[in-house]
Amino acid sequence: QVQLVESGGGLVQAGGSLRLSCAASGRAFDSYAMAWFRQAPGKEREFVAAIRRSGVSTYYADSVKGRFTISRDNAKNTVYLPMNSLKPEDTAVYYCAAGVIFTTSPSPYNYWGQGTQVTVSS
Repeated sequence: QVQLVESGGGLVQAGGSLRLSCAASGRAFDSYAMAWFRQAPGKEREFVAAIRRSGVSTYYADSVKGRFTISRDNAKNTVYLPMNSLKPEDTAVYYCAAGVIFTTSPSPYNYWGQGTQVTVSS
């Protein structure tokens, strides 16, 4: 079992920045690929970014490429998502996920956090 707790969400103006964190507890954190997904009201959950167990490889949704950066610190059991140049369309609940497969699909991720709200005002 892995427990995930997100933090760092909030309200920010367009063009601003936030840094999300996801702290993991439980079984070996470095055994899991980690990802961020988001879900806006009335929309399906969508992929944002993912990082391999080692942290060497990352992958981003086109909508956030160049603005968001996923990273992990396996010694601290934490994954990060600094978000820059935020846009109103980035408004959503952001979820951290852990799984054994490095993928953009939400289904293979076994563990999920409770989510943190990000609201970007225009």
